[in-house]
Amino acid sequence: MPSPRPSIGDKRRTFRELHAQGCFLIPNPWDVGSARFLQTLGFKALATTSAGFAWSVARPDGAITRDMAIEHLHTMVAATDVPLNADFENGFATDATGVAESVRLAVQAGVAGLSIEDSTGNAESPLFDLDTAVARLRAARGAIDKAGGDTLLVGRAECFLVGRPDIDETIARLKAYSQAGADCLYAPGIRTPEQITAIVKAVAPKPVNLLLGWPSDLTMHDVAALGVRRISVGGALARSAWGGFVRTAKLLAEQGRFDGFKDAAPGQELNATFREDMQRLA
Repeated sequence: MPSPRPSIGDKRRTFRELHAQGCFLIPNPWDVGSARFLQTLGFKALATTSAGFAWSVARPDGAITRDMAIEHLHTMVAATDVPLNADFENGFATDATGVAESVRLAVQAGVAGLSIEDSTGNAESPLFDLDTAVARLRAARGAIDKAGGDTLLVGRAECFLVGRPDIDETIARLKAYSQAGADCLYAPGIRTPEQITAIVKAVAPKPVNLLLGWPSDLTMHDVAALGVRRISVGGALARSAWGGFVRTAKLLAEQGRFDGFKDAAPGQELNATFREDMQRLA
């Protein structure tokens, strides 16, 4: 007889425990199939990717509506037995009230954690001013607390991703987000051990999420030694999948060649994996 599936509360408790010590990898699936496959590999938590989901529905990153994002979160939470962290972009609102409402809907979807970015989407003024950004984080914190407080809030400083790679500004923002109620801090785009160490020390004892992809010489062991609690890969897994698809499709369209399929995952292996997964849930 299959074990009972964990409740939303169970998953949220597990997620907080993962942040208490050590270092764990939280990969980013973009749909139910990729999420369930990652779950079969034993990952203890997963995180959505706004970019990966957007590409799966033929949109660029940043062009997903709040309704689309919330529906996606409901689907992903229902499909998985491990905690799910939501890549929730900038909360799908500019003002604090709008962020609070968005967060309420995400918490209602059952996520174990969610991140709020300080990016505006406006190239001329890419970051919210600090006072506005802090007010937005406080609104997110308030919405979570009103719902019970067990969803983990991640504060993101987007400086390095929007052309402002200033470690001092990044640290100042992260410290302000920590004081505003963020449980975990995140500065995507930092790469060097010196940058990572500076941020870990600045926001301690709160945990830090590190985005890693390619190129990077850092290993899980290296990152753990720097004091990072969790590592995510953003849209890198989705881009890897798209990379194989695009290369093979172009060979077909441009050269009429079929050798792009040589690295394809065996259908029997995929069928066996998902068959076992279905039997586990039956």
